[in-house]
Amino acid sequence: MPLPPWISDLPALDLLLSVAETGSVGRAAQRHGISQPAASERLAKLERRLGVPLLVRSRRGSLLTPAGQAVVVWSQQVIEAAHTLADGVRTLRDDQKARLRVAASLTVAEYMLPAWLLALRRTHPDLEISAQVANSQGVCEAVRGGAADLGFVESPDIPAGLSSRQVGEDRVALVVSASYPLAARASLKIADLPDQPLLLREPGSGTRNTFLNALGDVDLPHATSLGSTTTILATVRAGGGIGVVSARATDALVRAGELVEVRVRGLSLVRPLHAVWLGAAPTDLAAELIANSIAA
Repeated sequence: MPLPPWISDLPALDLLLSVAETGSVGRAAQRHGISQPAASERLAKLERRLGVPLLVRSRRGSLLTPAGQAVVVWSQQVIEAAHTLADGVRTLRDDQKARLRVAASLTVAEYMLPAWLLALRRTHPDLEISAQVANSQGVCEAVRGGAADLGFVESPDIPAGLSSRQVGEDRVALVVSASYPLAARASLKIADLPDQPLLLREPGSGTRNTFLNALGDVDLPHATSLGSTTTILATVRAGGGIGVVSARATDALVRAGELVEVRVRGLSLVRPLHAVWLGAAPTDLAAELIANSIAA
């Protein structure tokens, strides 16, 4: 059965609820930001459309008729649901137009994301941007859980359920301090790695996954997991082993002679960088940030 036309007159029903709460058409009109004559006309029109009297007007205010009391009770949940719908849609529109939530893996966040966000800020000076930093697994979980609109990861594998686009490349490097015994060697073989004290990022890191995937089934009994690139580099400087990190984090230190990169013959450690999002297409703001990352 189709709904009657008057069911769409939610503002008049909302005004009727205010009359019931305040006991006065004038006070209800003030609450809704309209004049008393406009409120009276709106309520009279509602009575005509419903075909029942809703109010008894007197010098002391406006009282609900029995029919009016019934309509108020039946309207309460409808009006509350309408306000919930309006607030929800308003929030969705505000989120799309004025806010972008980004999650990025450590390498991307430290060495690339700031420039991309700066370019976006130039075209959207009033845009509210929030950024969180995690390893690649954490970034994907944030996007999949709705905590981020867009993520950037360095992991070679994208989890099912997420859309992605490659935005660039990175390289994983093995580095030692200039005084470390291996610094004088031109290169290593893959078979040499199990005997070395390797310093790896924590499980879930794209850098770690890239390195382990490239090695295949090679066991690394002397490897140590550390929670950040900064910690790995500090340990490397102290002579604590071979750091496995993004080359972006080591290039300046290698050029300065503080660290030495150790090459491993037959080991390719170039990896793609991906933008990831939930759904078929990113939001307009997310798409613009992706374009900035590709153009950089």
